[in-house]
Amino acid sequence: MLNAMIDRKLARRYWWQLIIRGIIAIIFGILAFAWPGMTLVVLVILFGAWALVDGIFSVAAAIEERQTYGRWWVLLLWGIVGIVIGILTFVLPEATALVLFTLIAIWAIVTGIIEISAAIWLSRAIKGEWLLALAGVISIIFGAIMFIEPRVFALAVVYLIAAYAIIFGILLLLRSIVVRSLFA
Repeated sequence: MLNAMIDRKLARRYWWQLIIRGIIAIIFGILAFAWPGMTLVVLVILFGAWALVDGIFSVAAAIEERQTYGRWWVLLLWGIVGIVIGILTFVLPEATALVLFTLIAIWAIVTGIIEISAAIWLSRAIKGEWLLALAGVISIIFGAIMFIEPRVFALAVVYLIAAYAIIFGILLLLRSIVVRSLFA
């Protein structure tokens, strides 16, 4: 019962972050569609910024709630993975497409696993967490696809990244609406 109250409190306090994360993901996706021939450096910067900002929001929420939320470490782990991947993309901008796609694949798979785990846990306290689970499944599928011949499908991967970001962003926006409506 206490965990359910804490989960609802967290959702009430951080629903707006879902909107920001969703908007950033959608903007990233639109930019990737608009410039399919962009250089790898620009793609690295856009992806790195997205992963870094997403990770910072998650770490900030975990740190703020560590005293009251028993599973704060899951959110912290989620955020650290995003920050590390984001920083790696900035430190190694000359990385090949294969390395970038591998980093994106790892990040997407880890994020997907954590999202599904969080959805299962949160489903006890909040209805509508199937959106988070769906985002997790899409993240895992996207990450797995990234490992299949990334050199052959370089341009297709840019479109795949763009589509993933837009779909993920839309799911986050929908989830923010569901969470916010619980407290309206």
